Amino acid sequence: MRLANKKAIVTGSSRGVGAAVALAFARQGADVVVNYSASQGPAQALVEQIQGLGRQAVAIKADVAQAQGCQALVEAAVRELGGLDIVVNNAGFTRPAMLHKMGEDQWQAVLDIHLKAVWLMAKAAHPVLSAQNSGKIINVTSVAGVVGTVGQVNYSAAKGGVISLTKSIAREMARFNVCCNVISLGIVATDMTEKIRSDEKLKEIYLNRILLKRFAEADDITPAFVFLASDEADYVTGQLFNIDGGYGMI
Repeated sequence: MRLANKKAIVTGSSRGVGAAVALAFARQGADVVVNYSASQGPAQALVEQIQGLGRQAVAIKADVAQAQGCQALVEAAVRELGGLDIVVNNAGFTRPAMLHKMGEDQWQAVLDIHLKAVWLMAKAAHPVLSAQNSGKIINVTSVAGVVGTVGQVNYSAAKGGVISLTKSIAREMARFNVCCNVISLGIVATDMTEKIRSDEKLKEIYLNRILLKRFAEADDITPAFVFLASDEADYVTGQLFNIDGGYGMI
């Protein structure tokens, strides 16, 4: 197993991309802290699924846009799993509006969960990872952070910031043998993208932007996370991986 006995935190992992990544890690031998903000039922169901694979898992409610929430996740990993090796910053939501109609609250909420939370989570994990002189941080961005998007200047700005933040974290933490990389996703079949995938007009627009002419499934994206979390990626840091079917090329 590629992640045998590794200990991971995956933020925003009660459903969607985060749940898929947490499950993929468990299948490769990792123990996982499942993080949620509201969806306790799905989070607990995922914990039970991971435990069914013979791995340890615990569901922790925490707001990763707040320092205490990030600290609680790190403490849970150390206390419940026995350590911390991998951090995946995946938590997020959208608050769409056109530029001239977007309120400051919409802007700030999205910047907090998509950008501030990545900094806070890395900061909280820093003492553990630096002390053991090893670790992997994997941040999640979006094609929106590379090419922009209409009606989500907040989301695009945050996701673009994650790319630069990742490179800075990689530079700072290399001295501790901690690798930090970022995965840019296109449109993955999750609850968050349901409208795009179900509205025929939107579906046509977005499929025309994707070179491979289909939306991503969990199995399309999780191998990249497993690779970056594994010992195979010990010499990979500060890199942007585009797992988007070619969307980002357009």
